[in-house]
Amino acid sequence: MGMLKTAQRVFTVSAIVLLASMSALAQTSNWNIDPAHSTAQFTVRHLGISNVTGNFTKVTGSVVLNDKDTTQSQVSASIDVSSVDTRVEARDKDLKSSDFFDVEKYPTIEFKSKRIVSGGGKLQLIGDLTIHGTTHEVTLEVDGPTPELADPWGNLRRGISATTTINRKDFNLVYNHLLKTGEAVVGDKVKIQIDAELVKKK
Repeated sequence: MGMLKTAQRVFTVSAIVLLASMSALAQTSNWNIDPAHSTAQFTVRHLGISNVTGNFTKVTGSVVLNDKDTTQSQVSASIDVSSVDTRVEARDKDLKSSDFFDVEKYPTIEFKSKRIVSGGGKLQLIGDLTIHGTTHEVTLEVDGPTPELADPWGNLRRGISATTTINRKDFNLVYNHLLKTGEAVVGDKVKIQIDAELVKKK
């Protein structure tokens, strides 16, 4: 009888663990970033007098979204640095060169989430950002995700936006030139905004 009761307890515990695992899986959904409708924008000070904005037009990645507790979700994203577009061909060429991003050696910018914090009705996405071969933890302020919406082709979509500010020198992007007035041609602070459209995996 003792062995039977022990076996029953083991079976019961195993069943509970299995049900809990199945419940956790049921709460999550998997999404891909749609490159055709997503972009990463950056803004940096020029000559200390105005802001210059550019985009990376090739953004890919995935999101594991916990529908019951968004803070338990996971995000990973990759940016093709060669897709940089500031609307000035010569400037884009400079940014791709070894003076800045050095795309031949460091072709992508990567982000991988570590945790998500909720507070004041906002989400903070905290993770490792890798630029120019250097990784630092950053915090992104998140807007979204928006509710699910079916497109005309039967795909479920959601939107999400995230912003942060980094110091480019933290990522070994140190090239610069000073004017006689002491102002830098390119500022150190870089504002980043990511707007991503997510497509639910079928």
